[in-house]
Amino acid sequence: MDGFSRSRQTARSIRRDKLATYGFYGLGALVMLLIFWLLFTILSKGLPGFDFSFLIRQPEEIDTGGGIGPVLFNSFYILLISLVISIPIGLGAGIYMAEYAPDNAFTGALRICVESLSSVPSIVFGLLGLAIFAEYFGLGLTILGGGVSLALLNLPMLARVTEEAVRAVPDELREAGYALGLTKFYCIRKIVLPVALPSIITGICLVAGRAFGESAVIILTAGLSTSGEMWDFNLFSPGETLAVHLWYVQSEAIVEDARQIADKSAAVLVIVVLLINLAFRAPLWWVKRGTGR
Repeated sequence: MDGFSRSRQTARSIRRDKLATYGFYGLGALVMLLIFWLLFTILSKGLPGFDFSFLIRQPEEIDTGGGIGPVLFNSFYILLISLVISIPIGLGAGIYMAEYAPDNAFTGALRICVESLSSVPSIVFGLLGLAIFAEYFGLGLTILGGGVSLALLNLPMLARVTEEAVRAVPDELREAGYALGLTKFYCIRKIVLPVALPSIITGICLVAGRAFGESAVIILTAGLSTSGEMWDFNLFSPGETLAVHLWYVQSEAIVEDARQIADKSAAVLVIVVLLINLAFRAPLWWVKRGTGR
């Protein structure tokens, strides 16, 4: 190939590279615009006229001026229960699949099962929770049933994200740890997990946001009502959450200000999900800034 042909090929490659770069930047900008448009649409309807008392008032069935106090508390309570159950089991399962499980047909089948469970519709887990807690144990619609059912819903995704995050850690880091005489468990705890932690936190943020905004599972396992108390820690009380309350107010409520309550509830739901992501990611940003990486 002569110099002229090489120069033409180089110029063509440069143009394709620039075109691809501009295309990816454009796609990124399009996604950001879509996100900001959604946030603006929801918040612009819900924030005008919003006051703090809305967060602590009791919901109203007939009179206007109801709040979301108990359902907001139930949302955090059920989310906490689901994370306490799903995080240790999901992380342990992901670490086992990535570090300890042998590479054979059984492990491959197990991985396929986990991936399949990750794509199962949430209402199936709601029906499972209904069959276990409401029918088999006879507990009815409870906060406990909602929290455990949400944990079952989030376990496959959390286990798969953890496995991929651990597998993405370079083998050179493990080999360096073994060369220093570290045991496998100590190497995982001190070397592998800190490197994989940002990706694991991303998975936790995904399942936490999904659990906080889930409605189908809660309707079938925790119900469409609350105990009427603002701070009810009883695990066997009904546990209507903010997402379920939003659906109920929007579709079946008879109060005059149902539309305003729905708009405010949607704004609170979006803000809380953003705060949950910030709460999980802020420590990572702080540590990264302190280490200078």
